[in-house]
Amino acid sequence: MKVPDSLSIAAKTTLKRIFASKSYAGFPALLSAHEHSPLLSRRRAEIISSRVRLVAGAFAVLTPLWIIIDVLAFPWPIMAMLMAGRIVTSAAFILLALYCRGSSDIRIAYRGMAAMFAIPTAFFLFSHPLLSHYQMAGMADAIAAGYAFLPFVMAAGLSVFPLTAKEGLAFATPILLSEGVVAVMQVDMLSWSSHLGAFWLLFLITSVATLAGMSQLSFMSVIVEHSARDSLTGALNRLSGVDLLDFLFHLAKRNDEPLSVVFFDLDNFKKVNDFYGHTEGDRVLARFSSAVKKNMRKSDLLLRWGGEEFILVLPNASCDIAMEKVAQLRKQGFGLRPDNLPQTASFGIAEYTADNAKTWDELVAIADLRMYQAKSTGKDAVVGCGT
Repeated sequence: MKVPDSLSIAAKTTLKRIFASKSYAGFPALLSAHEHSPLLSRRRAEIISSRVRLVAGAFAVLTPLWIIIDVLAFPWPIMAMLMAGRIVTSAAFILLALYCRGSSDIRIAYRGMAAMFAIPTAFFLFSHPLLSHYQMAGMADAIAAGYAFLPFVMAAGLSVFPLTAKEGLAFATPILLSEGVVAVMQVDMLSWSSHLGAFWLLFLITSVATLAGMSQLSFMSVIVEHSARDSLTGALNRLSGVDLLDFLFHLAKRNDEPLSVVFFDLDNFKKVNDFYGHTEGDRVLARFSSAVKKNMRKSDLLLRWGGEEFILVLPNASCDIAMEKVAQLRKQGFGLRPDNLPQTASFGIAEYTADNAKTWDELVAIADLRMYQAKSTGKDAVVGCGT
């Protein structure tokens, strides 16, 4: 084995141990958000939005309070310009706090976080060059020097959020660039070694903060997935499933995309529990769920609705696609019962545009009714949209 291969394997193993390799999200999900489940994305968006709002609210108050220090430390022309900059910055933070109201949309969370870092970056690009072109002494010089550390504070702020490696790099890039812009503007005032030293320190702080965010994300993924899953089947429990179904329904309406649900019930399951006991019944449920999950897309969701009832949520799937999915599932099979007979199920399909459903629960009710129609035809049947 080549030495580089050995080092690569060792590095990956170490990182997986650091970032809770037993988490449902897995190591790839710590690198990119594309690997996240819809549930994790929703919960993460809520946390990011709430923390952006908290930070924005705090800085909306703290930023203008610093005007007192500026008044005491700087002469009139500089003090007036800094005061104006702080007022504008505080107003921007107030607007941001009003914008981020606990949204569960990850895109809104991204925009809020980008704005949260852009606002102080803009203030840094305005204030630091302004102060550096004036000769100061004493308290004024000390306070002016403190303005140079604003990018370091912003970089450290990345650790507050549960972020992937790519997200940490994306949000840190403007901060690093602002430090580079200031270095170019002051190239005739400080040596390149001073600027490179500051940039290197900023990069190290950014890296550590991003690792802290990834650690948060790893821990969060474990908590979210464990609390949201049915321990027997691995499907989403009803409480979490309803929350996600409501979100996906509104998302489909907003984007004018199809959304299908498949309501299915295991046939003659009560006989398994009555004749073979609940332990065998649990095994049938687990095998059934495993078979369904093998044919799911990353965007699909499997909910355990109750007992032997399940709902398969198919985002951006028409009635025809949902029918094809059910046909694939039935062809594959759902495992054997304790009497060695194949386990079957009855299916009802509904799609919100085709069935003109106004809410997610109305959509589920339509699919549920069709499932009972399938039962009434002799079980092991499918009743689709428009039936």
